[in-house]
Amino acid sequence: MDRKIPLIGLSTYGSDGGGRFGLPREYADVVIRAGAWPVLLPPMPLPVAPLLGRLDGLILCGGGDLDPGLYRGRQHEALYGIDRERDEFELALACDAIAIGLPILGICRGMQVINVALGGDLHEHLPDVAGAEVAHRADPSGPIFHPVRLRALSRLAEAVGPASLETASWHHQAIRCLGKGLTVVAEAADGVVEAMELPAHPWLLGVQWHPELGGADHSRHQALIDAFVLAAADWRG
Repeated sequence: MDRKIPLIGLSTYGSDGGGRFGLPREYADVVIRAGAWPVLLPPMPLPVAPLLGRLDGLILCGGGDLDPGLYRGRQHEALYGIDRERDEFELALACDAIAIGLPILGICRGMQVINVALGGDLHEHLPDVAGAEVAHRADPSGPIFHPVRLRALSRLAEAVGPASLETASWHHQAIRCLGKGLTVVAEAADGVVEAMELPAHPWLLGVQWHPELGGADHSRHQALIDAFVLAAADWRG
């Protein structure tokens, strides 16, 4: 393997009923298109520091809900896919990657993991607090598209341009209180936090949507992944 090519860790779903780990291919595809090697990281009860030391960047991917006990939340009938092994693994990845300055991109659940790792919390079920102005996932569950407003002079706007961005949304939870040091850089029309950054970190961005699904603004979403991989290449250098 050519070590001039950045290695990007992708956190996977937890083990399914058949003992298999998985992740939608789109996550790997956007990393490959950006010129990097995707490395799948299944949740395991192992120390993460040696693993992160071999990577140039980390993507915390989407998936089921975080255990609300991890952020002083409450149980809710709409919660699904809770996997404590995955939660603990990804929180450890986030904390250690932040500590060493490794470039990090959080996608959907991954953004929520970063927020919780930094002491923030979540709305357990977004429809309870945001109403119906913006649909954040299809019914039955699936992706749905809606625009988000980007804040100027942010790392996100620098990567994809300052104009409003059409996003593939697939979530029923969202940021309630931001974790330490985080700033909001994109919002939906209903005020839901759609992206956040950590200015004190070399390159950390969380987005509530799914850039790997692209949609009408595919090239701009790929530009976000490209910017992340470029940061990873700089980190390796």
